[in-house]
Amino acid sequence: MIPEAARDALRAALGERVRFDVPLARHTSLRVGGPADALAAPASRAELSRVLAVCAEHALPHLVLGAGFNTLVLDGGLDGVALQLSRLRRLEEEDGGLRAEAGVSHHRLTKFCVERGLSGLEFGAGIPGTVGGWAAMNAGIGSREVKDALRALEVMRPGGEGVEWLGRESLTFRYRALEGPLPGAVIVSVLFAVSHASREAVQAEVDRLLARRAETQPLDLPSCGSVFKNPPGDFAGRLIEAAGLKGERVGGAEISRVHANFIVTRPGASAADVLALIARARDAVRARSGVELETEVRIVGRKP
Repeated sequence: MIPEAARDALRAALGERVRFDVPLARHTSLRVGGPADALAAPASRAELSRVLAVCAEHALPHLVLGAGFNTLVLDGGLDGVALQLSRLRRLEEEDGGLRAEAGVSHHRLTKFCVERGLSGLEFGAGIPGTVGGWAAMNAGIGSREVKDALRALEVMRPGGEGVEWLGRESLTFRYRALEGPLPGAVIVSVLFAVSHASREAVQAEVDRLLARRAETQPLDLPSCGSVFKNPPGDFAGRLIEAAGLKGERVGGAEISRVHANFIVTRPGASAADVLALIARARDAVRARSGVELETEVRIVGRKP
């Protein structure tokens, strides 16, 4: 629970753009999860700075929820403030690259690149979420990921004390992760390296990747994207399928029959259902293959 003084401070910072005790099932791609103590949607850097200052002053934890992909919020809900940065969506060519604010969607970024004939980010076609989430998880496909295209990262310091740019050389990326350059900092924008190409060439590559995604992933039901990281030299989906778990169900959650590294949900599903399937997949793969699967989905919040 957020103390009333902190609620008043958040209202003063954001007005109607902060709400309290908001069910996050409506704001995550899995469509499950309990309420956030507060859900804040700052419309500018100044508002984001004020929210982070309130969090620091009142010792409130904060979590950037983004578009709610790659995130499983537990049924007990989320302590502190969940941040949605979808209003930060400036997108423009800058310094020979492409600068995208954290709230820019994958669809808008891809469309912009096609229209301008900008190559280098085609790999992101169809990867759900927003630019900020992409950078935070080093999103990508087998051949290319964010770290390969990123030139610099703009972050707001913890407590909202201004922003700073961090060059690629100062950042440490791992498989599906960016090691936090500043604990508690928030990604504000990304400067990508791009090159000019014909619109037709960029569109052709985007179409190829979208078609591949449509063939191999369950796009017709809610999911969080890949649940597990691929272990070295293998694929999590192959290991789960080999363990006989395609189609396995717990409550309203199911290991996809299309791709075993996806868990899909149906009406009435809970985060507990998803957690139970995650545990079942881990146990089955460990028993059959001796491989310890590591989750790619971010699991946050409190149990009921």
